[in-house]
Amino acid sequence: MARVAVIGAGTMGHALALVFALGGHRVRLTDSNPETLARAQGLMEKALATLAAGGEAPAEWTSAHLAQAVTRHESLEETVDGAELIVEAIIETPEAKRALFERLDALAPAEAVIASNTSHLDVFPLIPARRQRKAMIAHWYTPPYLVDLVDLVPGPDCDPAAVDGVEAMLVAMGKKPVRLRKFVPGYVANRIQAAIGLEVQHLLDEGVASAEEIDAAIIHGLALRWPILAVFAKADFTGLPLMQAVLANRSYSPPPVRGRSETLDRLLAEGRTGVLAGAGYYDWSGKDPAALFEERDRRLIALKRALRGIGTMAGLERRL
Repeated sequence: MARVAVIGAGTMGHALALVFALGGHRVRLTDSNPETLARAQGLMEKALATLAAGGEAPAEWTSAHLAQAVTRHESLEETVDGAELIVEAIIETPEAKRALFERLDALAPAEAVIASNTSHLDVFPLIPARRQRKAMIAHWYTPPYLVDLVDLVPGPDCDPAAVDGVEAMLVAMGKKPVRLRKFVPGYVANRIQAAIGLEVQHLLDEGVASAEEIDAAIIHGLALRWPILAVFAKADFTGLPLMQAVLANRSYSPPPVRGRSETLDRLLAEGRTGVLAGAGYYDWSGKDPAALFEERDRRLIALKRALRGIGTMAGLERRL
């Protein structure tokens, strides 16, 4: 059991607090916005109830149990007092993160590990020099209590033993850390997702297919194979000569990075910002956003349980 401090109680922070609590750790949670901190308890309780209903959390984990496992604190000093792992999950601006790291340098225990949940920033130049030995990125995906991938990136001067310790903690919690050899913006999954994002926006803007049709092609084509084979194992089953021929005979160039999409700009101008607004690429009007998030989580739970039973091809090659 480790003493974990989570800084930032917003979309990711409150969910990470829940993850570490379910993993058996003692968690302190804080946020600079009192309203965000106050709202965190209800959000954690809602997610916990969904997990328990799906068999992904112990039934005995009541709201009272959660309130004991995750305590909320208005003071940063109180939050990090005695912390062994400090998870930074605040706004994605260098200035805000630099200011927080400077405060943590003054307040946190000398041997505390600092793990940033940054989505794309190279935070290591923002962290004081004497903290570099225990500084790393541990980047999670939404919702982290269901998506097991964690990008683990050591700082340039980070002690490998510190990374080993966090990696072991994540594995013990049932997560799937991917340890990168160096920092790159977007890590692995987000870079692949960004490339797909460029392509789908291009197809939509060019009128090749509708949003529903593009999603159908992904769900019923790519997504069916990805959980089992991903990309390189799928190539092994198809045969590498075919991959070589496709590369050699390629007559298609990916769309350029334009920094905008006409379709996306139009939707935003219409106020269609997504589920919380009742519409985005799809019309979600008349549906409670909280109920939609719960339904998303319920389906993800069902998919995870099915995949556990099915397994992947990764590792099978070592048993042949």
